[in-house]
Amino acid sequence: MLTHEELLAAIPHALTSVELSGWGPRQTGKVRDIYADGDRRILITTDRVSAFDRVLGAIPYKGQVLNQLSAWWFDLMKDVVGNHVIAVPDPNVTVAAEAEALPVEVIVRGYITGVTSTSLWTLYAQGDRTPYGIPLPEGLQQNDKLPEPIITPTTKATGGAHDQRLTRAEIIAQKLVPTELWEQVETAALALFKRGQQVAEKAGLILVDTKYEFGLIDGKLAVIDEIHTPDSSRFWTLDSYGPGREPVNFDKEFLRIWYADHGYKGDGVLPIMPDDVIAQVAERYVSAYERLTGNTFTPGEQPPAERIARNLASYRVTAGGK
Repeated sequence: MLTHEELLAAIPHALTSVELSGWGPRQTGKVRDIYADGDRRILITTDRVSAFDRVLGAIPYKGQVLNQLSAWWFDLMKDVVGNHVIAVPDPNVTVAAEAEALPVEVIVRGYITGVTSTSLWTLYAQGDRTPYGIPLPEGLQQNDKLPEPIITPTTKATGGAHDQRLTRAEIIAQKLVPTELWEQVETAALALFKRGQQVAEKAGLILVDTKYEFGLIDGKLAVIDEIHTPDSSRFWTLDSYGPGREPVNFDKEFLRIWYADHGYKGDGVLPIMPDDVIAQVAERYVSAYERLTGNTFTPGEQPPAERIARNLASYRVTAGGK
């Protein structure tokens, strides 16, 4: 495990963007840069962090944690459903097959929690007993485990817009996803979540909820983007969970809570996050990786852009351009 001092020392060197000649066109998202090369995508994770809308901050080694942890999960889950990974030639890079992304993101929730206006707990506390069209029993308290995991789909937000809440019936009625394909999505998502919960429990963590993105590769369903990372999932430590206790977050919720506690609600002046808080966030990301995989996190050598270009060039030769 990296020490607090090592994380602090790495802050000025956090990867924020990568320029690669010969790979394009480029698309830049919240936490990754995407390059296309024929039928392959190059996903380069970065240390950019989103918390609320439009909030970005550098967290040391976050990008490498997201990339390597996702690759580990994808390999572990490939018997459940296929994925888009071709190779991981660098701590920052996944070479992924081009996929036709479905227009719906799948949120699987095992606990009733959250503080945003669309969170399961907020809706329930406001009296909605069928949020997302799913009936829930009376008497649930915040952070309670749900009787069974549930799926709460949303649209894929673009251009800074918020996700639109959806129900299964709306997805079918709006023809966003064909009925048979959506049934495959639901089955795969629940199976992935069940496996993820089992792995997390062995690591002393609770997989609370998670986001999956699905797509089609050669007409077959596949998981794309990332999976079961501190950015795409909510994790609690197992020993902190219990009646009357606030569970400890091992994900970017720690960031959201810090910003909220310092008065930031998505607009106005952004509070400056001190280096020691940034290091605490990084510690959670790295520790989540080490707990789940059982591996010691070893940062890739610097500078990342030069290493990435070199390793991708090597990959092209060894893989014959496929």
